[in-house]
Amino acid sequence: MDTIKYVLSENQMPTAWYNIQADLPQSLPPVLNPGTGKPVTPDDLLPLFPLALIEQEVSQQRWIDIPDEVRSIYCQWRPTPLYRARRLEKALDTPAKIYYKYEGVSPSGSHKPNTAVPQAYYNKQAGVKKLTTETGAGQWGSSLAFAGALFDLEVLVYMVKVSYQQKPYRRALMESYGARVVASPSPETEAGRKILAEYPNSTGSLGIAISEAVEVAAADEYTKYALGSVLNHVLLHQTVTGLEALTQLEMAGDYPDIVIGCTGGGSNFAGITFPFIGAKLRGERDIQVIAVEPAACPSLTRGKYAYDFGDTAHLTPLTKMHTLGSGFVPEGIHAGGLRYHGMAPLVSHIVNLGLVQPRAEYQLGCFAAGLTFARAEGILPAPEANHAVKAAIDEALRCKSTGVSKTILFNLCGHGHFDMQAYIDYQAGQLVDTEYSASEVAMALAGLPVVE
Repeated sequence: MDTIKYVLSENQMPTAWYNIQADLPQSLPPVLNPGTGKPVTPDDLLPLFPLALIEQEVSQQRWIDIPDEVRSIYCQWRPTPLYRARRLEKALDTPAKIYYKYEGVSPSGSHKPNTAVPQAYYNKQAGVKKLTTETGAGQWGSSLAFAGALFDLEVLVYMVKVSYQQKPYRRALMESYGARVVASPSPETEAGRKILAEYPNSTGSLGIAISEAVEVAAADEYTKYALGSVLNHVLLHQTVTGLEALTQLEMAGDYPDIVIGCTGGGSNFAGITFPFIGAKLRGERDIQVIAVEPAACPSLTRGKYAYDFGDTAHLTPLTKMHTLGSGFVPEGIHAGGLRYHGMAPLVSHIVNLGLVQPRAEYQLGCFAAGLTFARAEGILPAPEANHAVKAAIDEALRCKSTGVSKTILFNLCGHGHFDMQAYIDYQAGQLVDTEYSASEVAMALAGLPVVE
């Protein structure tokens, strides 16, 4: 039989994460203290993060060892399988070869534990008792709740209100792991109360939820903040995905021409693409890289590359990123994990260097692609992952129209088992495509901080 899945043994799992900063032709613009306009120091970040993660954030080393205890926990689900999508290829009648790395086999059902576990580990090592965080669709919140249970850490999750209402089962999973989940904006924080006073019916945003989580963490020395995307150390931890894929494609005797990931904050995209982009930067192999974002929140394709706050209440440092403005609140599309006003500084930087081709997709086309994939491969993707599925199918159909065979790799970053209401609504014709609000973005961008 033709091989369908490529599976590694536990001793073939990577022993170190890959840091793309070691191979960049231009250094990442510095993170700035909004009060002084100067680059942040470790002391600026210590109220929010343990020193070990701060060191990873600024490291220029190509390889950073994965602690043995973290690797041991990774073995609960890693290495994850790489699939050759032969049934999808047949359904599309394409000469393309399609591979997908499936991260939905983790305990929480997505790629997010790849960073939740090491973040919990380093915080526990530092004597931290409690972690606060935000979550959109709930993939990150449930992953941090899982990691918190492993390391006996209290976890408080501010969940974007529209997702809190749309995804009760994801909320229930977080609570099953022992986390406390609060709909954001909430009356529990100054940031939340301020938003509710101005917008009583606010559906929330990741920027608002980040503000609430940061506010709580900064007020207690035994509480730290954990972020599920955007920051360098988060993207670093996710590269275990792409590193495994490199080995699995060697087993298949193949190498991708195109690598695809969906993008909201950048963690899943970085995880699958950075090891391949690194090889390209070192002159080893050339590839095309595609980042797919929602048309309702198009930071890469419609945003401005500028310094901005990572949160709505302006409690975070300033980072240079593709942004729609920290005050922008996107429409309540079901891909809640992609509804963030900014993009990871590292992802923004490599896009600005011309190493990545960004594109934006509407949710109806993405759900249609997800059902096409599910009916061929049997796995129902999360709404976020459908963006990568859509681009992979489009590229495979382009191969069909040109008669050129290419090898396509994408990251299927999570399953849709907790997103069934979204699929029910889609098949009932109740979902609509929404444009980002150009006027709201203009207003949000008008408030960008002035950086000399």
